[in-house]
Amino acid sequence: MALIEGCKHELEISVPVDEVESETNRVAGDVQKRAKLPGFRPGKAPQSIIRKQFAGDIRQKVLESLIPKYLQKQFEANHLTVVGTPDITDVHFHEGEPLRFKAEFEVAPQIELGEYRDVEVQYQDPQVSDEDITKRIEEIREQKAQYVNIDPRPLEDGDHAVVSLESTHGVKGEPVKQEEMVLEIGGTDTFEAFTENLRGLAPGDEKEFEVTYPEDYGSPRLAGKTVRFHATVKGVRRKELPELNDEFAQDLGDYRTLEELREAIRKAMFAQRQREAQEEARNKILDKLVDQHEFPVPEAYVERQIRNRVEQSLRAMAQDGVDPTKIKLDWEKVKETQRDKATREVKASLLLSRIAEREAIGATRDEVDREVERIARQQREPIAALHMKFEKDGTLGRIASQIQTEKTLNFLFEHARKTA
Repeated sequence: MALIEGCKHELEISVPVDEVESETNRVAGDVQKRAKLPGFRPGKAPQSIIRKQFAGDIRQKVLESLIPKYLQKQFEANHLTVVGTPDITDVHFHEGEPLRFKAEFEVAPQIELGEYRDVEVQYQDPQVSDEDITKRIEEIREQKAQYVNIDPRPLEDGDHAVVSLESTHGVKGEPVKQEEMVLEIGGTDTFEAFTENLRGLAPGDEKEFEVTYPEDYGSPRLAGKTVRFHATVKGVRRKELPELNDEFAQDLGDYRTLEELREAIRKAMFAQRQREAQEEARNKILDKLVDQHEFPVPEAYVERQIRNRVEQSLRAMAQDGVDPTKIKLDWEKVKETQRDKATREVKASLLLSRIAEREAIGATRDEVDREVERIARQQREPIAALHMKFEKDGTLGRIASQIQTEKTLNFLFEHARKTA
């Protein structure tokens, strides 16, 4: 066996003549039983004719039988964990001679673990200030605001205008049309063009004006376009915020006082910030471990990871309204630009698996079942049916792998040396 480079290996394999002849006889016999040749009853044609008439098929079936069988024998004899599909070349298959061929393949790397406990990482539990809580409560008040119609008058900054809008040109296809749109005059979320053109108008007034949308606007149909609108003011509203008292807290849930609400918000904000801070610290620990461990990575793993990254990007584009089928990918260029990141991600995954193996970290059946139950509730599907589906399509294994990864990252964080 020869090591070519990294994880690539090559084997030259020879199958004894008697094994080749035995398998050829077996295959020829099978073909003979099914063959229908003129002048012979089914299954009665002489083997000499069968071997001549179906030489190509017999050869192919013998190779398909013997090559995998002898490859597997060599893999087991050499204790190799093979990645991907071997590349078979230099096949010599002649009557009366051994079958010889070469196999080039990749193997999973042998990872010699260095020290992975006591990794130094910067981390402090997050702080939640009174100002943070007050800001969050104000956001909730804004969400609970009521908009009250007031007597008709010219629009001023701070008013919420009820407007009907229809594009007259600047948009391809169907015009943009909204019968009742509420815009805050002078508001931070209102385009200046709307504020400038609507300020001073009163209910019943109409006006035409242009609005230029930024290139990164959320709707691809409007992004970067200058659109002319016909606007009609239909009403004026005033925003009324709920009073900040115990009743406000009680309306939001199982809170008796405003102080109880503030404490619940403090705990929720702390938990969220702690999760984010710990995730950042765990990623830094993993980055350090990847830097500290040098080992080759199978090309098959890297290519698979690149494909995963590309598929995630295409899904994100589709969610943003871009048709991914119209994107022409230069796969070689994509591989070149994504290779370094994909290689590090694969190394990180292999390292975590090796550490999990060393520390006997794995997903329990209860943990997998709980995750399936969570997904079933989310998708509103029967738990038993979803479990059966996941078992068939391999999702159960992926869930277990994700849980194992999460537990291993938690293990690394718990055993890290945290500095301020």
